Amino acid sequence: MKRVFTFIGLIVLGLAVTASTCSRRDVFTIAMDGKFSTLDPIGSITVDANSERIRTLIYNSLVRKNEKFEYVGDLAESIEPSEDGLAFTFKLREGVNFQDGKPLSSEDVKYTFDKLFESEGAKASAFSITEEGNKVDIITAIETPDERTVVIKIARPEFKNQLLPNLVPIAVIPKDAAVGKDSGANTNPPIGTGPYKFVSFDTAQNVVELEAFDGYWEGAPNVKQIRLMVLADANALQAELLSGRVNLAPGASSLPPDSLTDIDDNPSLKVVKVPGSNIQYLWFNTQAEPVNEKAVRQAVAYAVNRERLINDVLAGSATMAYSILPEQSWAYEPGTRYDHDLEKARSLLDEAGIKDTNGDGLREMKPVILKISSSSRTVQQYSQVIQNQLKEAGIPLEIESLEPQTMRSQVQGGQFIMTTGIWVGGNSDPIFLKDLFASSNIPVPDRVGLNRGRYENEKVDELLEQAFKERDQQKAKELYAEAQKIISEEIPLIPLWYPNNIIIASEGVENIAMNASGDWDFIRKITYAGN
Repeated sequence: MKRVFTFIGLIVLGLAVTASTCSRRDVFTIAMDGKFSTLDPIGSITVDANSERIRTLIYNSLVRKNEKFEYVGDLAESIEPSEDGLAFTFKLREGVNFQDGKPLSSEDVKYTFDKLFESEGAKASAFSITEEGNKVDIITAIETPDERTVVIKIARPEFKNQLLPNLVPIAVIPKDAAVGKDSGANTNPPIGTGPYKFVSFDTAQNVVELEAFDGYWEGAPNVKQIRLMVLADANALQAELLSGRVNLAPGASSLPPDSLTDIDDNPSLKVVKVPGSNIQYLWFNTQAEPVNEKAVRQAVAYAVNRERLINDVLAGSATMAYSILPEQSWAYEPGTRYDHDLEKARSLLDEAGIKDTNGDGLREMKPVILKISSSSRTVQQYSQVIQNQLKEAGIPLEIESLEPQTMRSQVQGGQFIMTTGIWVGGNSDPIFLKDLFASSNIPVPDRVGLNRGRYENEKVDELLEQAFKERDQQKAKELYAEAQKIISEEIPLIPLWYPNNIIIASEGVENIAMNASGDWDFIRKITYAGN
């Protein structure tokens, strides 16, 4: 099973700021912390965090998550399950139009899913699972009994637990819209029902311009014209914010804390910090030496001083994590807590027979190689601190810095010992545990699985499968808790912290209210005195 939420290692790729992209003052400019790969919300083979953020500005979905991580209607005003749990009826909102003026109908929703499944892209694979080597489709049929009614039928009642979460990132497109290889942004402009409509895409500069959709069903956005551009370098970002050429940086969590301090000290700029639910982590390849030994993984976990990393490297802009799930999740269970304990780390290595035989302070073991993204200064900083912390326990750690795309490819292919990154958005639902830790989700040549750590445990597989199928939430919670206790004891992945969502705004920008997930729905509600 493949979820749509993708791995990113804090993608931070800087582009030169040119006069042609920043000289106009009538456009509200938003700086993104990294490139985006696609404006096609349906047929793309790859998905990344910034592409998904742009999607929320142009499109709506049938379902959205609220601030409590509950699944509620977006374009659907109501969601009704059948008594047998094999069908869900979505009643569409009245008065919703696409940005070309055409009204939304159930046929548009059906067309969206027809094209989704034809594409076999990254998002399509979320709607099937593999059982005993065979593909099982979650959705068996989509019916449209009238213009405002969509009925989605599923193969089994328990597939509800996978249906609703995976509907969230599926943008509803109009009938006959181009997708996949036919969807060029400038030749076939994206059309949605969202608060902003597409104007242009500068592919060379990775710059998108949008304008407010005055017919948006939740009310027209306050800011009428926006430009989205990549600008990750802290010095350049600060200069552009001060000059007024950049008005908002909603992905500033990736900037070094010292840069944020300098920006926060400037009275012309505003730094807004919101506790986040995304998860920063260290991930082991459990099939690679030396971390294929549980004792080594546990020793690494005890050797890492996360409190010091948060305070010294992140300037306190994060909350300690003891689970891949956020504390707000109904299935949260921290299990074994790996608070900093050097003596425990050393003892585990001793018991495993991994000794320092020559007295140089390092154990006689294969070095742990940490692969990181070359584009993030913060990742580089905390990786170096972790290297020193592990050295105190006698664990040799080497850092290998790679271009982001190369790193993602190698991690997907199992060519790593340990890596680090952040999961954006997907970790709020407990079925994410199955995505990351079920052996059926280990990547193979014909399956893009999310269990990139190659973790295998038959008992965990059994518990996660039972929890996934369980319709009683309290019983499912107990099953997820038992699975998490085993996972935390075997520690295939170390939850580090939940980074704060950090937004930087220029003078005159008000009503900034980002939620814990860090999505961009708040942009349609902000006000700007420069309008």
